[in-house]
Amino acid sequence: MPISRTEFSSGLRVVTERMPSIRSVSIGFWVLDERPAISGHCHFLEHLLFKGTATRTALGIAEAFDAVGGDVNAFTAKEYTCYYARVLDRDLELAVDHLADMLQHSTIRTEDLTAESQVILSEIDMHDDSPEDVVHDLFTRTLWPGHPLGRPILGTRERIRAATRGSVRGFYRRHYVPGRLVVAAAGNVRHDDLVRMLTQRMDAGRELSARGRSMWRLRDTPRAPKPSGDQHVQRKKTEQAHIVVGTNGLARSDPERFAFLIVNTALGGGMSSRLFQEIREKRGLAYTAYSFHSQFAEVGLFSAYAGTTPGKAREVIALMRAQIEAIRDGELSAEEFERAKGHVKGSTVLSLEDPGGRMSRLGKSEIANGEILTVDEILRRVERVSLEDARRIAHQVLSQPMTLTVLGPVKPSSFAGALV
Repeated sequence: MPISRTEFSSGLRVVTERMPSIRSVSIGFWVLDERPAISGHCHFLEHLLFKGTATRTALGIAEAFDAVGGDVNAFTAKEYTCYYARVLDRDLELAVDHLADMLQHSTIRTEDLTAESQVILSEIDMHDDSPEDVVHDLFTRTLWPGHPLGRPILGTRERIRAATRGSVRGFYRRHYVPGRLVVAAAGNVRHDDLVRMLTQRMDAGRELSARGRSMWRLRDTPRAPKPSGDQHVQRKKTEQAHIVVGTNGLARSDPERFAFLIVNTALGGGMSSRLFQEIREKRGLAYTAYSFHSQFAEVGLFSAYAGTTPGKAREVIALMRAQIEAIRDGELSAEEFERAKGHVKGSTVLSLEDPGGRMSRLGKSEIANGEILTVDEILRRVERVSLEDARRIAHQVLSQPMTLTVLGPVKPSSFAGALV
């Protein structure tokens, strides 16, 4: 099997997929989110861990990867933070050495925290200048009020300004422990070699503290939030009205996720999808209209988006609602189903042809306590989905209460009953 897995007594897990025909390796250190997390601290650490360790400067880290033509970066999502690198296979040990040092020995100096807080505040400003991003944040907050999945990844300005070295460093020491860490790698990598490198650098064989193990167990029975079915309209001086309609989707480990992937593709996953054809191609009401399905450990997120002229917003909402309800009520045709299934299979293979895509799939699957499937197994599961399966799961998901958010130069009162 090309996929290998090792779990140390500390809880550290290592998953690799060997691709011997290429000359590079993508490696990611995935840190599980703590629920409920201190808002914004995970993202704050993503910045600070590149600022230097006890033995390396920020410039030294950057120069080491530049000298071998490699890439190193990080991102924070709703459930995890990933620190990743892509290097030539011969430079894997360099990548492991630097990433392991950053994960364990970052200094988090006060002057770095002060400087990076300004960078993050600028990042929040940049995010707020993108109404399409803002409306999706409003949507998750409205769909899941008070739940960690509804919180913004970047944190709030108030939280960022209030952060201290003590609070961030304490979060780092409590949070970045082996039992919350997955190392995933794909490319021309030998599993045993990577395990050896980590054993030398991560103290991976040490027993985890009692607190570390208890934190990990919190994720075994997560609380799935209920869809609120609420509506939120926010005035903002923009050129368009930005609209999101949606509800709960399926969790990452749900066996029905392959069927709903096909449903979502037919509804809004491509240029031939219903939303794109009805809203853009037939009526010219929007430049883009799409739907997507995000998956988390305990729940999923289904949403449909369109941006349109403010005066056409209610008409676009009605069109979105009509197509969602048609798919819910079993109107997915055999032709649409087969076309969407073919799209899913093709896009899956294309997305996993590079080691970065495969590394990401390994990390997400392992850290969410889900299955790790080969590409062939994914394709088999998609192929096994029948039209009846797709119609059944479409009705199950799309019959839940729908949430609506609108952002733009509009009056909230003008959207009363828009989803009724």
